[in-house]
Amino acid sequence: MQVVQEHFKGIIKDAVSNGEAMTTERRRFIRPEALNLLDYLVVDEQGRQGEYSMGRTLNVSEGGILMETHIPLPIGQQVMITLGLEDGLVDVMGRIVYATYNAGRHQNGIEFFHVADNDKKTLDRYVEEFHKQYKENTSSPTTTSAERT
Repeated sequence: MQVVQEHFKGIIKDAVSNGEAMTTERRRFIRPEALNLLDYLVVDEQGRQGEYSMGRTLNVSEGGILMETHIPLPIGQQVMITLGLEDGLVDVMGRIVYATYNAGRHQNGIEFFHVADNDKKTLDRYVEEFHKQYKENTSSPTTTSAERT
């Protein structure tokens, strides 16, 4: 994992999600912004292995991720993904359901269709913690200087 982190050190510095919004919201789960390194393997309809590379998440939910890659990935293609979450690795299978290009990088919406039970527990814990932080950050009242006087 240390090698992966070193490889992406330059990318991590500009880890702000600046993706284009989809025109219709179809998500079943809130996806708070998250940055995690990942590797992925594209698999075709016959199960043959295709492109293998690395990327990063821009947000994560129980049902999928938005990941950033350096190469375009075709909508509808299946991907095997290993996510670095917490102190471990989580393996998921997903399908590319959304793809765009922004600021020199490709953004791909992945919908999970298989997560092993023990990996699902790790993923759920991770997302639950982000939901708590997301709610705290969006519901904390702010006080203006005029209100303090």
